[in-house]
Amino acid sequence: METIVWGFMFGAILQYARLNRFNTIAGMAVLQNLAVAKTMAFTIGLGMLLLQSEILLGWADYHVKPLILVGVVVGGLLFGVGMAVLGYCPGTVAISLGQGNLDALVGIIGGLCGALVFAVVYPSINPLLGPNLGALSVRSLLPDDTLFWSVTSAVAILFMGIALYLQKLQHHDWRWLHAAVGLALLNCVLTLPFVAGHPMGASTAFPYAAMTLTDLGAESYQAAIAAPGAWELWFLTGAFLAGLVFALLHRSFRISSVPELWVRYHGPKPAKRFFWAFVGGFLLLFGARMAGGCTSGHVISGGMQLAVSSLVFAVVVFAAFLTTGHYFYRIRQAVPIPPSPRIVGVNEIEAR
Repeated sequence: METIVWGFMFGAILQYARLNRFNTIAGMAVLQNLAVAKTMAFTIGLGMLLLQSEILLGWADYHVKPLILVGVVVGGLLFGVGMAVLGYCPGTVAISLGQGNLDALVGIIGGLCGALVFAVVYPSINPLLGPNLGALSVRSLLPDDTLFWSVTSAVAILFMGIALYLQKLQHHDWRWLHAAVGLALLNCVLTLPFVAGHPMGASTAFPYAAMTLTDLGAESYQAAIAAPGAWELWFLTGAFLAGLVFALLHRSFRISSVPELWVRYHGPKPAKRFFWAFVGGFLLLFGARMAGGCTSGHVISGGMQLAVSSLVFAVVVFAAFLTTGHYFYRIRQAVPIPPSPRIVGVNEIEAR
């Protein structure tokens, strides 16, 4: 029950700043909306100062994901493509479903299928994901306290400065900043052993749910993800409830199939949107499982820990995300409609 509450808070923060919406995430893919980039940059910058201080005081431990090179790079590429096409992340898709978006539901189904396929082929694909370079972080690479804190402070200021610079380029409201502070604080609280001892995450819930429903997949993989998968499933349940509750409170709950921004580039047909939502969800979760995390568990949580694997993953994801957005979202030239034959009216004949 407690995990649902934390998930609800996660969903409330993202819903408040409209960061879960297709128009916001896909809008970033075409550089029309920078809210997600601003939020993530500021969250990581502020969060790394808070979390590293927390660890320094002995209140929390590192949860650094290992740098499994092929898995992180190839998984990041697939994840970035999937995020651009789907227009949701593993965490935001649950919130948007709560708000009534049917394309989010199709994306979840695609994600479950992608995660299940990965679980089935895991014994065969696992040896190909390496080399495993270990749980590298800036802390492990810079054991000297003075040098570590100098680098950490500089990187944190750089990330927060980038966020504020992007705000200057594209000035919207400041909800993204409130959300960034909220996400950084939430992740720091969750990392405390007496709270959860578990940083934010979402993608492990998908293979856990898919394997539980179908009883398919490698037993070794199921054993490895059982505990975090169950935690993240309840976490996403809370996020879904946040989307539903606030949509009902604000009277904005609507059953919809095709987001507005999608219509602009690909037309209003639900079948086409559902097809690509499924494909995007499949790629998103297959890539997340290859890389071992997603935007919340890898980019934000790992970025706050200055994990090398997470920083590499973030660079690859956003490169693939923006490249896909450039080519996938293009205004199609409308076919010119020939003028209709002119019909001469009776009055005009009489006038002649």
